[in-house]
Amino acid sequence: MNRVCSPYFDPDFDSLAERINGPKCRITIDNESLGNCTIVKIDSVNKQGLLLEVVQVLTDMNLIILKGYISSDAGWFMDVFHVKDELGNKVTDQRVINYIQQAIGANREGIHKSKSESRNFLKCESPPEPRAIEMTGRDRPGLFSEISAALADLHCNVVEAHAWSHNARLACVVYISEESTDTPIDHDRLLAIEDHLTTVLRATTARSTNEESGNQQEVKTAYGLNPEGEGTVTDVERRLHQLMLSVRDFESPNSKPINSPRMGSPRCEINDKEEKMLSVCIENCDEKGYSIVSIQCKDRRRLMFDTVCTLTDMQYVIFHASVDSRGGCAFQEYFIRHVDGYAMSTESEKERVVKCLEAAIERRACEGIRLELCANNRVGLLSDITRVLRENGLAVVRADVATEGGKARHTFYIRDISGNDIDMKFVKSMKTEMGEIDVAVNNETTTTTTATGSMTRVSSFRSFGDLMKSQFEKLSHNFVAI
Repeated sequence: MNRVCSPYFDPDFDSLAERINGPKCRITIDNESLGNCTIVKIDSVNKQGLLLEVVQVLTDMNLIILKGYISSDAGWFMDVFHVKDELGNKVTDQRVINYIQQAIGANREGIHKSKSESRNFLKCESPPEPRAIEMTGRDRPGLFSEISAALADLHCNVVEAHAWSHNARLACVVYISEESTDTPIDHDRLLAIEDHLTTVLRATTARSTNEESGNQQEVKTAYGLNPEGEGTVTDVERRLHQLMLSVRDFESPNSKPINSPRMGSPRCEINDKEEKMLSVCIENCDEKGYSIVSIQCKDRRRLMFDTVCTLTDMQYVIFHASVDSRGGCAFQEYFIRHVDGYAMSTESEKERVVKCLEAAIERRACEGIRLELCANNRVGLLSDITRVLRENGLAVVRADVATEGGKARHTFYIRDISGNDIDMKFVKSMKTEMGEIDVAVNNETTTTTTATGSMTRVSSFRSFGDLMKSQFEKLSHNFVAI
């Protein structure tokens, strides 16, 4: 009998590198150290864009980031976040905790899988993927309603839609399927739909529209943005930020001051008090070679995602950061360099970054009337609802449309086209025109939290520059929350 010998492999050999250098990614969820929030700690091998992925994971779970300390020097990434759930409580749901631990990792395939799983977090198996269409261009009163009507005329079923309007620009992502079969639309028909929607976007009464403005009107299929598609890295909201940036919504239309009144689609303006609170400034730290971006504004959900997303898409790398919120105010400080390794060198570059960050903050800072509608889904429902709004002199400045299990849930932020205040009784009376639809009306202007003490409290905020001098040694595996 022949004996077959094979080399011996120590089973601990594969984990030797991890035991010497530590794991590639360590996530700790701590509910014991603080009484009013959960601490999420991430220690990981650093890679480009990792901070945005981490913030996106927390945002996907609708967690509120109260504080954050970030450091990513020397190839290692260390984050500490103080978070609450959307109800203001600690994060105790084990499914959410498991998702966070699985989604934040050095393995990009794990991130792909987790993002796909997050959209199915509490959902049943969904129908075949719809087609995603992106639209960008100059906004005007009733444009979103015209787009909805055009899709209804083309016998398209709107499965999901998201639209932002800011500074007289519109960015929209719509998921559509065939009306009769609810199946994906074939390529040739998709081209015809794109051509028709392009005509709708470019149908403007402004005779002075120049060639550059015409080139901003664009409709195209967004491959890789399907809501249930595997490998979807670009979140829809991040894509909306990118689309808004591409049409330069950080610039005032017709070269007018940002806050001047104008004809056309009403800008999602912030009130005078909030405008005074919004401050973005940039200075260079020549000793360390960083550009320091300081942001002070009214606090709101998803604010950190919006700012980190903008800096990342503008090709800046965040090396250190500190985030804090108190009394309705948010304070953020980022130590950044361009991807080429250099800090900002010109005033024009600094001015552009300031304008882009201000635009990113304002896009979602809509104050006004929020309509939440729920109805049995049918083809043309979105068109009928937006037509009623348009005919009553109301413009949609932000929209989120979703369908699930035969039900359609629509959320609209609306403003009066002429810029006047909207009568709440008048809005509620429109329910009779909308038919069998459940309508909830909320005045965001009166319900949003106002800041106390204004921005003079900035002196109590500990900047990351101070933390680097006095507490940097605490940003380690044994980080203790400050």
